[in-house]
Amino acid sequence: MDKLSRRQFIKTTGTAVASFTILRPELVLATQTNSKIKLGIIGCGGRGVWITGLFAVHGGYEIFAGSDYFADRVKALGTKFSVPRERIFSGLSGYKRLLDCGVEAVAIETPPYFHPEQAAAAVAKGVHVFLAKPPAVDVLGCHLIAECGRKATAGKLGFLVDFQTRAHPAFIEALRRVHDGAIGEPVFGEATYHAESPWEEHYEMLKSNPDDPEVRLRAWGLDRALSGDIITEQEIHTLDVANWIMREPPLWAVGSGGLKARPKVGTCWDHFVVYYQYPNDVAIQFSGRQFKGYGTAEGIKNRIFASKGVLETEYGGSVVIRGENFFNGGRTTEIYESGAVSNIGAFHKAITTGDFANPTVPPSVQSNLITILGRKAAFEKRRVTWEELLRDEERLEPNLVGLKD
Repeated sequence: MDKLSRRQFIKTTGTAVASFTILRPELVLATQTNSKIKLGIIGCGGRGVWITGLFAVHGGYEIFAGSDYFADRVKALGTKFSVPRERIFSGLSGYKRLLDCGVEAVAIETPPYFHPEQAAAAVAKGVHVFLAKPPAVDVLGCHLIAECGRKATAGKLGFLVDFQTRAHPAFIEALRRVHDGAIGEPVFGEATYHAESPWEEHYEMLKSNPDDPEVRLRAWGLDRALSGDIITEQEIHTLDVANWIMREPPLWAVGSGGLKARPKVGTCWDHFVVYYQYPNDVAIQFSGRQFKGYGTAEGIKNRIFASKGVLETEYGGSVVIRGENFFNGGRTTEIYESGAVSNIGAFHKAITTGDFANPTVPPSVQSNLITILGRKAAFEKRRVTWEELLRDEERLEPNLVGLKD
């Protein structure tokens, strides 16, 4: 599962949601009854092509257009899903041309650095947004995504952030019970994301061509500015579950980490260890790695110990409440696909029924900010408060010089 991740795309962040356009009335109900939503795919790498197949199987979408920096990737998607050549776009500005070709919704499956700009541009054009996690790589990007969500709701647009765990019945029921008091008062928790690196095939390529902008873009998961580093790009999964359990953000965090076990290529670390302090003296200890574990247990796991029981969850594994109110949610081996399928269905239903509350946006942004809090605390080797983080104006900027527009 750790080797299945979002890939591909381009351009600069930080565009404000200016010139916001109210959605045309016929798009609110996906044109006419029984017509398919015209979907554009922004980002046609491995996950982009995979999730496009799920949109196609759903039956309520027409794969209408595609965009990716790399022409070969978007052409391959066009061939696979019968998209006409005139609606296939490449280069840094390809997504802008896609937004002008008649799409009614977009699925954004690009490197996280580009998410805020591309989502803001879509909302400004009156286009529904299905967004891969994480929403952004820095605090300013998170604020922009939050604003996009509010603008989408005001403009009768759907905006969904694709977290699989929050769409899975076992997780949903277990968390409902926890929030209803099944395990009592939280005492402390653990959150872990231990996996090997999904980027090993790019090590030698990046080491041999560190100044090639297209190589850096292909190896975006090894670039801190493009990905947000591993704590934001991948490990957000387990920190999102912790956020779901706690519901409120931590007060502060301290952390550590570095690049020690895998080849020293790129700018991302290979591990993080962060202590998050929550209200009421509840602490959650997080650790994450992307390097070989030599047979040790791997996975995306959470535990919260409380006064009446313990919640244990694993992405792809079991969801269990132990203690006075035992609950066995079963195994979640199909979650990677079933979660995406559920979200694709929810996105379609929201658009066709006119339900634009867009409830996934605020918790997704908060989880994103929690990853950045941990990253900042680890980078700066000091305690960083939540209030300080929200005022942070540091922008992660990758080197895109030399890429084609």
